[in-house]
Amino acid sequence: MRRRQFISLLGGAALAPIAGPPVCAGPPANCAAPARRDDGWSVPSANGDNDVDQAALCRMTDRLESSGSNIHAVLVARHGRLAFERYFKGSDEVPSRIFGVRVRDISFDADTLHNLKSCSKSVASLVVGIAIDQGLIRSLDEPVFSFFPELSDLRSPDKDRILLSHVLTMSMGLKWVEATPATGDDNDEVRMHMAQDACRYVLGLPVTAPAGQGFFYNTGALTLLSAIVRKATGRPLDEFARATLFDPLGITEFEWGRFKGDSDAGGGLRLRPRDMAKIGQLVLAGGRWNDRQVVSKAWIEASTTMKLKATDGQSYGYLWWLRSSRLNGRVVQSIAAQGRGGQSIRIVPELDLVVAVTAGYYQDYSPETFKLQYGVFREVLQAISPPV
Repeated sequence: MRRRQFISLLGGAALAPIAGPPVCAGPPANCAAPARRDDGWSVPSANGDNDVDQAALCRMTDRLESSGSNIHAVLVARHGRLAFERYFKGSDEVPSRIFGVRVRDISFDADTLHNLKSCSKSVASLVVGIAIDQGLIRSLDEPVFSFFPELSDLRSPDKDRILLSHVLTMSMGLKWVEATPATGDDNDEVRMHMAQDACRYVLGLPVTAPAGQGFFYNTGALTLLSAIVRKATGRPLDEFARATLFDPLGITEFEWGRFKGDSDAGGGLRLRPRDMAKIGQLVLAGGRWNDRQVVSKAWIEASTTMKLKATDGQSYGYLWWLRSSRLNGRVVQSIAAQGRGGQSIRIVPELDLVVAVTAGYYQDYSPETFKLQYGVFREVLQAISPPV
């Protein structure tokens, strides 16, 4: 199935449009600047050397709080420093041993792990890039069935054309019904997790288009990708990520759920928002975090370059979304990880900017909700100084 047709609802909305360049006044007393923590982030000094209009962001987040929105956190990094962070109270879906997930009211803070949902896919892209950098995966042109010889009975001339690159670009051409509130349990994601062999389920689906021809959003692709990383590296994707991505970034706390031994690369990652922002900064800096090259610059450039037209004016790289936004009459390009419920990591290279947002709108696909979520990003764009 093509990706859900809701992204176009985002484009024209903001919480309250702001005209002209920002005037950088001091923040309100109840809106604290980012705290200095031993996590690798530098923050602006107390003398106000901050090229983000913190007062405007404080007013925006005050409105979020007073309106009862279910935004959980807003973080902004500029020029490699964490320039703004704000956390809220709200309802969230949290893991439960008995019910799978349950809804709780939470007072979020810098130490609260948050479900990234499909932002997990973009993190998985970085993990694949590291495996390629290390020579553990030879090529993006590897046929998918070369990783699954045990599933050779599913092969056909059409399916033999599915390459690893098609997995990364959601262009496998297999029939797929994505999980949404509207589909309930009648979707391929549920059926895949119920199957005895999830990869067999995905690769056993009928072909609806030639591989590489078009964009068809398919979380099952990440089930294949997780198994491929395990087969190539000898470790589940989350363990390989811990050693090669999270440890170098100083990410000491995370959870990455598994299904039947394999990491849920399609949506099972839980990170702290400051660590979400680190993922964005890593991409912005061409794969570097502080003084360490964690992922090759070549992979960052390849994975964030348009491979296919997606939906509603967006494009797609290797598990990263690409789109254009307007800033004071100019068009700026952004790279994004996006997850159900309002999770996002947005990167604007031209502005040296990273914006991380978490929220709890998992069951709400209304136009008003999407306008609110994207409005946060638009207001951040208005609250920064223009590039020099």
